[in-house]
Amino acid sequence: MLDEHARIIKELGVAGDFDAAAEANRRSAFLADHVQTSSMRTLVLGISGGVDSLTAGMLAQRAVQRLRDGGYSAEFIAVRLPYGEQADEDDARKSLDVIRPDRTVTIDIKPAADAMMAEIRRDADDLVSGERLHFHLGNIKARQRMIAQYALAGGARGLVIGTDHAAEALMGFFTKFGDGAADILPLSGLNKRQVRAVAQHLGGPEDLIFKVPTADLESDAPLKPDEQVYGVTYDEIDDFLEGRAIGENALQRILTAYRSTAHKRALPGAPIG
Repeated sequence: MLDEHARIIKELGVAGDFDAAAEANRRSAFLADHVQTSSMRTLVLGISGGVDSLTAGMLAQRAVQRLRDGGYSAEFIAVRLPYGEQADEDDARKSLDVIRPDRTVTIDIKPAADAMMAEIRRDADDLVSGERLHFHLGNIKARQRMIAQYALAGGARGLVIGTDHAAEALMGFFTKFGDGAADILPLSGLNKRQVRAVAQHLGGPEDLIFKVPTADLESDAPLKPDEQVYGVTYDEIDDFLEGRAIGENALQRILTAYRSTAHKRALPGAPIG
């Protein structure tokens, strides 16, 4: 078990030492370097109102400013992607006020997501209806959001930023080819408390930094807390990622989640090699 624990930490890239100021600088520089070496001009990121997109957005805006200070033309486009009316819209707007992106684009994904679900149900209602209907619709929402971001990136010579970090990667808490799809992951290898620490260093507001995390994908359970889905707390997840001992029940839940979601973290299978 100890060997598996250490292996998981290593696979997710969680470092033993952590300094919020150093990580903020390193990760904004990473974004800037990646834009330039890719011969791109734009960073694109969906802003939800949670701490992950807040932190990634602040890093992105600093990255493009770094590029411009060096004489390289670059901009950051923040994207609002509500499904109709978002329950925590005020938090999303507050995030934008803090980040101050070069440009903000709003795209309502509801028409596209509803149309896709309706078309699926027309000929395969038995596969998606029932108690899991809103779960399946939530995955469609996540993928429609990524379609929108890539459309913008394609038109702006841009790269799409993902907000995946070690805590969500550990639990497999992302939609495959939805929020799990991106060109660049500036929060990779950080656990949740480290993401919050970076956000604090960058000057994010405490109410957004310590807001209860939620994916807000299931229409029948808006703002459902992540921890309720996990069955464990972020503190337990973060302690696990930092190599600390946690309770047996939490340990088994985390290991089960990690093992059962391995396919989400893997590249597509191919009959080569």
